[in-house]
Amino acid sequence: MIPARMNEFLRDVLPERTRRNRLRREGPHAFLEFGPLDVERLHRMGIEVDRLGPQLVVCMWDEESSLEIGGYLVVDNLAMGRPSMGGIRLLSDITPTTVYNLARGMTLKNAAADLPYGGGKSGIVAPRDLSPTKHVTVVRGFAHLIHHYLDLYLPGPDVGTDDADMKTIAIENGLDCALSKPVDMGGNRIDELGAAGGGVVIAIDTLLDEIERLKALPQFAEMRVPPRSELTVIIQGFGAVGAHAARMLTEGRWLSGDEDVMERPCVVGVSDETGYLYSREGLPIPELLRLRQEKGVVTFPYFLDHLIDIRTPQPLVKFSNSCNDLLRESAFCFVPAAPIAHYLDVDADTNPSMTVDQMGKWAMIVEGANTYSPDPARKAARARMERAVYWQAGVLIATDYLVNSGGVIYAAQERMIETPPHLRIPQQMLGDREAVDRWLEEHQADLETLAEQRRLAGQEKRDQVIQRNMKELIDLLVADPDLLPCEAAERISIGRIASSESYRTAAEVMEPVPVISQDRAAGEAARMLVEEKSDLLAVASATGELVGIITDRDITQASATLHPQDLPLTKIMTRQVISADPDDSILDVVRKLEYHEISAMPVVQHKRVLGLVSGDILARRTLYRLLQGQD
Repeated sequence: MIPARMNEFLRDVLPERTRRNRLRREGPHAFLEFGPLDVERLHRMGIEVDRLGPQLVVCMWDEESSLEIGGYLVVDNLAMGRPSMGGIRLLSDITPTTVYNLARGMTLKNAAADLPYGGGKSGIVAPRDLSPTKHVTVVRGFAHLIHHYLDLYLPGPDVGTDDADMKTIAIENGLDCALSKPVDMGGNRIDELGAAGGGVVIAIDTLLDEIERLKALPQFAEMRVPPRSELTVIIQGFGAVGAHAARMLTEGRWLSGDEDVMERPCVVGVSDETGYLYSREGLPIPELLRLRQEKGVVTFPYFLDHLIDIRTPQPLVKFSNSCNDLLRESAFCFVPAAPIAHYLDVDADTNPSMTVDQMGKWAMIVEGANTYSPDPARKAARARMERAVYWQAGVLIATDYLVNSGGVIYAAQERMIETPPHLRIPQQMLGDREAVDRWLEEHQADLETLAEQRRLAGQEKRDQVIQRNMKELIDLLVADPDLLPCEAAERISIGRIASSESYRTAAEVMEPVPVISQDRAAGEAARMLVEEKSDLLAVASATGELVGIITDRDITQASATLHPQDLPLTKIMTRQVISADPDDSILDVVRKLEYHEISAMPVVQHKRVLGLVSGDILARRTLYRLLQGQD
């Protein structure tokens, strides 16, 4: 059945007529689909259409399940390639707005990672405290819903879901239909490997080499960059990203590039939901990692084990049960890695973790958490914060999607390095967990080898991409002193999207065009235009060559004659056809349509019609407005 909160939301924001007219059923599954031309309907759902997307928004649910199974899918942008990639978030209060914001973040993250995939995200409307059995049932049901969009969306884990859930989806839909699967499925299990946390570490390492160049800007003129052995770091959030970043930082080998030199920085502060710990001498990260493994949280358990009986005004390790107060402490580098997008602001009324006037002294912020939002108000708040932090306080900010793309890069290797045919689950086994588990056990060695191949490829790609992102970020900031870091980050990602989009051709975006024989009459053409809902008909000769086109205008002119239904098409068709070549770029197509003041034209090669391009098709399937802005 449709989740109650989802049903209530849709009834509140969409007119009953829209829900009735847009509802599509396939067996027990129900779908409401909206595209980039549904501007007003998407606005009602809290989504503002812009030059990047979204391309598709789906509200979907299972009408026959006794459990509430349903949620949302947003495919934001496919300019970098198909399918889109992004995690499945499971929360009771998730909305299309949240899913869209996350999908846009994935669009920019995948572009920044230079991956040939678009940005997407999905959300399951369900409480996180479901019993294990019900949780699996809900995930299985959602797998059946997103199965309808396998060519557009490839899921991974997110808040409320994990690698085990991706295994459940793969059992239902196939090995290549989910990302970040366990090793026994040839997966890259991104949380276990610390792929995103490793990206944070690579970003810090690269910035230590590049940040000196910012001294050309007045706010950084007095900055002192410490050697790696003297680097101090505080980390907000000790989950998968924060904990792995802390571990890798304190291991130290990655920093110098020399296996014989160990330059370990000092993690001086961490926080979690129970409080924060801070020590100028550095925290015992191995012990905190053990506590996280045993108890799930670290700061309060550490306090109980080591600090509760200490009575001194200046303890070596400070504890506070106010986790946000960690941001008052100072270090060279601050890493936001908690699921908190709004960690800083100049305005206390917006409820940030900390206001800028109360924050500690830092030289750089490297964002491990997802902080981006396309919401205009949020973007304005972000720019306001960066003007105070970057311009006035002289603190570099490395934006989230330039930094924390390690997870999606690792996961993408499960698509980029294809599963060999002999390691794909037989079709007849899909949905049968016991049979699939036996099959996986039989192929364990080969799948583990595949997983290791993908891990190594992911590590190499992640390191290259994030190093490049950090260097490009510094390049842009040095070249333009008025540029904010968030603006530079968008310029990097959107530049890659536009570059990818500029290579797309008419053949890639065209849609089928109805063809009618030249010996037919006007009446048949009129009926065909209505039935096919097409902008035009291609008129073909007996040998299949294009000899003209029929449009609504041609039919209207014919209706002024005495017997319009019987007029042969050769009497009314447009013979001088404006057409596109299949190799024409998107901008070439746009320019032809605008120059000739037409709304549609056939794509033709060697006098044969291949398809149709129109203003409507371009609006739905391309980012031509973005390209015009970049041109």
